Amino acid sequence: MGVKITPLGDCALVVELAEKIGDEALALVQALVGALEKDPPPGTVGIVPAFTTVAVFYDPAKNGSMDTFRNELVARVPRTIPRKDKTVAREVVIPVCYGGEFGPDLADVAARAGLDEGAAIALHSGAKYRVHAVGFTPGFPYLGGLPEKLNTPRHATPRLQVPAGSVGIGGGQTGVYPLATPGGWQLVGRTPLKLFRPENETEPALLRPGDRVRFQPISPEEFAAWK
Repeated sequence: MGVKITPLGDCALVVELAEKIGDEALALVQALVGALEKDPPPGTVGIVPAFTTVAVFYDPAKNGSMDTFRNELVARVPRTIPRKDKTVAREVVIPVCYGGEFGPDLADVAARAGLDEGAAIALHSGAKYRVHAVGFTPGFPYLGGLPEKLNTPRHATPRLQVPAGSVGIGGGQTGVYPLATPGGWQLVGRTPLKLFRPENETEPALLRPGDRVRFQPISPEEFAAWK
């Protein structure tokens, strides 16, 4: 598809780079964000990446009309489209205690897939994941790469509170709740790692788009002793 640019309110434009979520879309989004961070259009006040789009917010007092800002943005977009993602991604290993009180939905997820719990854990932890976006709550990673057999719909009625560190499945994605929040994903485990660290002013979120992730099963004893 060609690049599409549409208004978002009266102080932002959204650049749509792809039609579906995947590694190609991620590479395009990362390339555009990198280019705009190095050479932002005058008046830019915020750059927000998503699965297939990048929203660019601006201050009209510093750049005049939306048409002026759009022209500045359009001039930068063609230079940012890579033929291939050549970046070297970080790999982050996340320890997870599966099932029981840590993953109350594991049995249902496994049954839906026609597996016992051990096989479901092996399938989930054996996959290679990629962070496609971070959002919903600070530091929440949306991970692509979930084995199709484990695809499970969200709960029709979300829980009022999901414990921080919970690893969930929502449709064809998996993710980790950094904070205790309401949530409707199927909970299969929990990690003792902190995914959101507000005390780290330079990089409060542990994960960022493009990172590769592996889950490492641990025991309840290891979870309790984790520091």
